[in-house]
Amino acid sequence: MEAKLIELDRLLNDPEVQMDPHRVWKLLSEISGAARPVLPTGAAA
Repeated sequence: MEAKLIELDRLLNDPEVQMDPHRVWKLLSEISGAARPVLPTGAAA
């Protein structure tokens, strides 16, 4: 996950890196999914 955060920071803040909106959204999706705990299917809440 650390590598994804570093890549996202580079894409958004490094003026020498071409903006790739698809990659930014993909990284955000992966990071937000990785931050959520995964519950077993059918678990009682």
